[in-house]
Amino acid sequence: MLVELSEWFWQERLWFPEGLGWADLEDRDGRVYAKGRDLWVALPIALVFLIIRQIFERTVATPLASLLGVKETVRLKAPHIPSLESYYCRVTKNPTQSSIASLCKQTGYSERQVQRWFRRRRNQDRPSLLKKFREASWRFTFYLLAFIAGLAALIDKPWLYDTKEMWQGFPVLTLLPSQYWYYMIELGFYGSLLFSVASDVKRKDFKEQIVHHVATILLISFSWCVNYIRAGTLIMLVHDSSDYFLEVNNILIVFLPLQLYFVLVCHIKST
Repeated sequence: MLVELSEWFWQERLWFPEGLGWADLEDRDGRVYAKGRDLWVALPIALVFLIIRQIFERTVATPLASLLGVKETVRLKAPHIPSLESYYCRVTKNPTQSSIASLCKQTGYSERQVQRWFRRRRNQDRPSLLKKFREASWRFTFYLLAFIAGLAALIDKPWLYDTKEMWQGFPVLTLLPSQYWYYMIELGFYGSLLFSVASDVKRKDFKEQIVHHVATILLISFSWCVNYIRAGTLIMLVHDSSDYFLEVNNILIVFLPLQLYFVLVCHIKST
């Protein structure tokens, strides 16, 4: 069944105009073309990115955070109470008043003690400013370097200045080494984000983040398979040019409250 599904999916009439087929994209005479099997290279690249990220956060982001005054938040840990822990993990982190009353009967604790336990347990799960800073710094560094590398790869290409050149000769477009690595590195990076999303700071849009990463990986993979290489590199360049500004904003959200506090203290002292 899988063989039949694969044959149906890759049939030439779905991917090519009349008169062209997969045989036209076979490497010959020094010309190389994009192939679906090339996408497997992104998996080891994603694993390499995970390793590089750990090294970057420990050796670069953490010392930089310390230099800027962003420190690890020390929070009081909630005592381990099995019944409360089970309710917290399986039911809800914010119990209603009636649920608190029921939990009080089960544990023998007062209503105030149960409320305090849930408050401390929620605070215990909150990500620290340092963790947020490290993640934003990593993404900022990648997007900035990816934008610079992408611009360097496309600066001398005619389709950067004339969009009509993107489709000149399509779908038989020769693959350049710079395009190959640009695609694989971008795909590997988003793969690493998908792998690490469970351990990253969980925001309110956690599910949307997963959908975003999956959609991005599918779009990059699809554009590779249908040989939208020129258009794909331009789109990735545009996204990278704005994404690192967004990460600057995320860094400032972490760092700015400290600065506002400093300005407020200086103002009070001056008055």
